[in-house]
Amino acid sequence: MASKSAEYTGQHARSGTKAPLPEIETWTNQYRGYEITISIPEYTSICPRTGLPDFGTVTIQYLPGKLCLELKSLKYYILAYRNLGIFYENAVNRILDDVVRACRPKWAVVRGEFTTRGGMRTTVEAHHPRRRA
Repeated sequence: MASKSAEYTGQHARSGTKAPLPEIETWTNQYRGYEITISIPEYTSICPRTGLPDFGTVTIQYLPGKLCLELKSLKYYILAYRNLGIFYENAVNRILDDVVRACRPKWAVVRGEFTTRGGMRTTVEAHHPRRRA
């Protein structure tokens, strides 16, 4: 069976990774040693190759340092993905990078569980600090 990967371009692969998105705001943490888990069950974006919508649940878990994520700004940030052409893998890694940049957590995990398409369900998980490959 012939591979169709030639139809995907570097432009598809990079799509959405540098697009401007709303800032994630923070507030000063008053406590130490506790974890925060935020579940976002209405994540949507666009496949950069097909233009079809992608749906999933994004979960952000982190151990706050000096700052915590402000949820309203996080909601606007995630909503900005709605019309953004970006692959699942890039979205999860970009969300992690932006969360880390915003609040500098001790550690963080972003998990994307994307709805079934073509008989396959995809889950992508990214960690801070980054795991060595």
